[in-house]
Amino acid sequence: MASKCVKFETEAGNIEMEMFPESAPESVRNFLNLVAVGAYDTTTFSRVVPDFVVQGGDLWTREKFTQDWLKRAVRKISDEPNQIKHQRGILSMARGARENSATTSFFILVSEASHLDGTFAAFGRVTKGMEVVDAINKMEVKDEAPLKPVRLKKATVFTCQAMTETTK
Repeated sequence: MASKCVKFETEAGNIEMEMFPESAPESVRNFLNLVAVGAYDTTTFSRVVPDFVVQGGDLWTREKFTQDWLKRAVRKISDEPNQIKHQRGILSMARGARENSATTSFFILVSEASHLDGTFAAFGRVTKGMEVVDAINKMEVKDEAPLKPVRLKKATVFTCQAMTETTK
């Protein structure tokens, strides 16, 4: 069965991710829209917690940020906690402490994080390029900010072969 996937071309290499629209439809729709309008292009992975997570999607990190991007691309989406386990390689929406506060930021787990299960919207997983995520996670950081942030050069949507629910 065909599914939507996203490819990140980064300065550290490529990352491909399969989406889970059946588990987090609003998160997937929002993420794919942001990719389609180029919102993630030239952003950086702005938060790295060693052995835990790599976070990106902050539009303030764009090379040429303008308020227009906020108007065009940003909207708060509803929380979609689901049954997807927060394991290594899972893509999930980042949000603030408030409910329904997710917008553009996402994170990719480099290790299991069961404490996030049922509280954050897991909406995809890395299918290729986990070694790139690991390399970003090993970069030197200060206060969770990479000293040399990796830029996401281009994000694109493509059609891929969906995995079965049991493989998630």
